[in-house]
Amino acid sequence: MAEDKEINNEEATETKAEEPEVELPVVPLFGKWDLTEVDVEDKTLERHINLNAFQVPHTGGRHSKKRFGKRNLTVIERIINNLMRSEKYTGKKAQAYSVLKNSFELIHEKKKDNPAQHMVKALENSAPRAEVVSLRYGGIRVYSGVDVSPTRRIDTAIRNLCIGALSSSKKQRSIEKALAKEIMLASEANPDSYAIGKKEEVERQAEAAHN
Repeated sequence: MAEDKEINNEEATETKAEEPEVELPVVPLFGKWDLTEVDVEDKTLERHINLNAFQVPHTGGRHSKKRFGKRNLTVIERIINNLMRSEKYTGKKAQAYSVLKNSFELIHEKKKDNPAQHMVKALENSAPRAEVVSLRYGGIRVYSGVDVSPTRRIDTAIRNLCIGALSSSKKQRSIEKALAKEIMLASEANPDSYAIGKKEEVERQAEAAHN
């Protein structure tokens, strides 16, 4: 009986080994845009811009208690979450999802290519490399310029892109058009972008504090 069990176990192992790996289909973003063709030129940010395919951009906070858990969230979901910072979209993730989707449609109409590439380029251009910190020596407060970690760079870029879009939308412009314009300006490193302006301001202050 023992020999029969060993033979059966060996056959089962061989069967599992022979089974081919199933390749899951790539889910296009919003059913249209292929994220696998998007390039991240800034290699320091490559590990922190998650472009994995997803079916529904809602992880339910399952990574919130893990260290550096934000890496496991797609950058799409992180932008959608940041759009919910205003009173109009607080807690309304479905509406924020529609805003980003419609913004990508507007970008595609204007640029005629993958809008996800413009989004990634906007994040790279608006991610500050240095910022100012306050240090205290006894009773003296000193300001110093320091390098910014890749995680914080992406956090800051996403926040400023969304703040810029939401603030522009209050000037008689729809949120979709405001977000699309902010992403396109930032992808071109245009100083008219709120995120680019904030990045240059912070880096200028850090350079002055360092000197």
